[in-house]
Amino acid sequence: MEKTLKQLLDYQRFAQNPALQSVIDDVHRRCAPRELSDDELNLVSAAGDPYLRTLDPGKKDRHL
Repeated sequence: MEKTLKQLLDYQRFAQNPALQSVIDDVHRRCAPRELSDDELNLVSAAGDPYLRTLDPGKKDRHL
């Protein structure tokens, strides 16, 4: 899939297909990088849920 997408983007650079450009623009609009708000940052936990603890350190699949 990744190879196909790369080929389409390379094709678009030379062909200037309006339908394909519309799809590319839509993806860029929906997935544009931006800063997270303070509320969104409160939902992020890079190390996982800090309140989940294992019952036994040797049994990592069981949580309280």
